[in-house]
Amino acid sequence: MRQRDIFWFWLPLFASWLLMTAEGPLIAAAINRLPDEVIMLAAMGIVNSLSVTIESPIINLLATSTALVRDHASYLLMRRFTIHLCLILTAIAILVGYTPLFDAIVPGLLDVPDEIARWVRPGMQIMIFWSAAIGWRRFLQGILIRFNRTRSIAWGTAVRLLASGGTVAVLAVWGRWPGVIIGALALMAGVLAEAAFATLAVRPVLRGELAAGGPAADGPPLTYRALLSFHLPLAATSLLVLLMQPLVTSSLARLDRPTESLAAWPILFQILLMARAAALALPEVIIALHRDRNTFGPLRRFSFTLVGAVTAATAVFTLTPLAEFYVFRVQDMTPDVGELALSSLSLFLLFPALAVLTSWLRGLLIHGRHTRDVNVGMAINLAVTGATLLFGLRQTWPGLPTAALALNLASLAEMVYLTWRTRAALPADLPLFGAPQVGQI
Repeated sequence: MRQRDIFWFWLPLFASWLLMTAEGPLIAAAINRLPDEVIMLAAMGIVNSLSVTIESPIINLLATSTALVRDHASYLLMRRFTIHLCLILTAIAILVGYTPLFDAIVPGLLDVPDEIARWVRPGMQIMIFWSAAIGWRRFLQGILIRFNRTRSIAWGTAVRLLASGGTVAVLAVWGRWPGVIIGALALMAGVLAEAAFATLAVRPVLRGELAAGGPAADGPPLTYRALLSFHLPLAATSLLVLLMQPLVTSSLARLDRPTESLAAWPILFQILLMARAAALALPEVIIALHRDRNTFGPLRRFSFTLVGAVTAATAVFTLTPLAEFYVFRVQDMTPDVGELALSSLSLFLLFPALAVLTSWLRGLLIHGRHTRDVNVGMAINLAVTGATLLFGLRQTWPGLPTAALALNLASLAEMVYLTWRTRAALPADLPLFGAPQVGQI
């Protein structure tokens, strides 16, 4: 397997993640140019945080679909499973947006200031179909990855960005709605457009490789129980990942300068998300392409190359005037909020590199169906995050530096655990670090 082959398989997935991560900054830039930008940006950050937390059980449908959909029967079972999950999560979103559960979570559990919380509710009400749209398109995108249609995924994300960007531009210029309303409508327009595109893009696969009359995949047929056993640890992992967002948000609301920190965090988080786009595209590459020792070495080399590339790119952005240009010119942030974000950005310099290594290890474990190890790794991540944030609260440390310390320590702890578990899963003649010998994973 050549590095160029891995690169061209990975590139559309990376482009998809990069375009997707550009959506948040685009919406934030529009909100920053509307009235009450600090309040609206803080409210939009909480809307996004809660929405992605609700959707967490379906985020890893991408990995599950990539790994398990191999014939028509497994496609039908996976489709039924996806619909069930989407219905459940839509019901949860309705409860959060339209019942007293909102008051228990946002002003209560998260302790969000009243001037911000009052704008979070309408945003959550607009986002009730977010999880269903995300779940459906990730199920279909997994099929596209499995059958080497990764370019369609990048095109789908471009459609999403055009829909969300067009919506926010039109409403920001000609609308009179508050920023959080415009932002939520733009996000929904984007995910619905991408889900529709994925539905069209997968049709050739459904008529070809997954057609009803096609051959059954080797091995025992996929069952609902086996599907649950594979996916539930990944769903729990996603939930743990996304619980970090409300956890950080809640801590920022209780530390110094809560309004400014809550307004700066969405911008800082979006920068980190863009920096991790290369890593986020990696697990499905490992799942789809890894076969034996002949693929292990090239995929490992590609992953290590990404570590160097993302570290260099992050350093160039962070340590040059690019960061200041982005924060104050592109995002048009107020001086106090912008300086707060810039002062914390350098604390995340190695965070994207840790994300690449973690994604590589997760991909190997998921390929080997060791999904519970991935879940335990994320539980360790969340535990370290929570413990560090709690210590920072008790010591009254500054908000964003406390969040930076918590997330870096947590990522390092997870990587150490996943390294240990992946080494245990590999044959002795195929070391995780070092020259591969004869053997297979």
